[in-house]
Amino acid sequence: MKRFSLVLFSFYLLIYLATSHGAELSDLNHKGMVNHTNHNPTSDINYLHDIEPINRDKTVNVVVEIPAGTTQKWEISKIDGSILIETLKGKPRIINYIGYPGNYGIVPMTLLPKNKGGDGDPIDIILLGPSEERGSVVPGKVIGRLNLIDNGEIDHKLIAVQKNSALFSVNTITELDEEFPGVSKIIETWFANYKGKGKVKTNGFAGVEDSMTMLRESANEFKKSNK
Repeated sequence: MKRFSLVLFSFYLLIYLATSHGAELSDLNHKGMVNHTNHNPTSDINYLHDIEPINRDKTVNVVVEIPAGTTQKWEISKIDGSILIETLKGKPRIINYIGYPGNYGIVPMTLLPKNKGGDGDPIDIILLGPSEERGSVVPGKVIGRLNLIDNGEIDHKLIAVQKNSALFSVNTITELDEEFPGVSKIIETWFANYKGKGKVKTNGFAGVEDSMTMLRESANEFKKSNK
């Protein structure tokens, strides 16, 4: 009973952290683009090519496709870098589960091919902290990676904490578990079940070093493919 109460409390804590608004974020370096952390999704920005993946302070840039707490699927186009709604049989795709436990999106200028352990797409990342508008570009600190197998294919998710969040004090998944008990379990449980029972398998968490190595390799692969 005590364990159930702790996980339930952690769930409500995560929802509070995901939906509360924090202080203004620091500016990002956007290769000559305007120095904002938030971008209008109807602007001319190419979310894949116009934003650096890693900032000088070692935070990573997260392009928010799906705000925390929402269920409508959007994605960055690999053709022109715009943000588009996902459709299924001509209708907007909505996940049949509770809303995302964090801001979900990609790290720009990354590509992890299948022969390198990826899925051929930009690196996926979930950013823990206040809910951000779709199309926002938000800095976060990588604290680890959730290892997933989705329909037989590797589909790992980086986990980062947002600068204007109480969670930014943690540096690793271990510290997250110590300071905010239950949060990592919520994330793992959510991804294991949001597509339906048995469709996604979880294989624990990787540390910061392995996560950043994967990120740097994917950034190098992006540069190679866009020469």
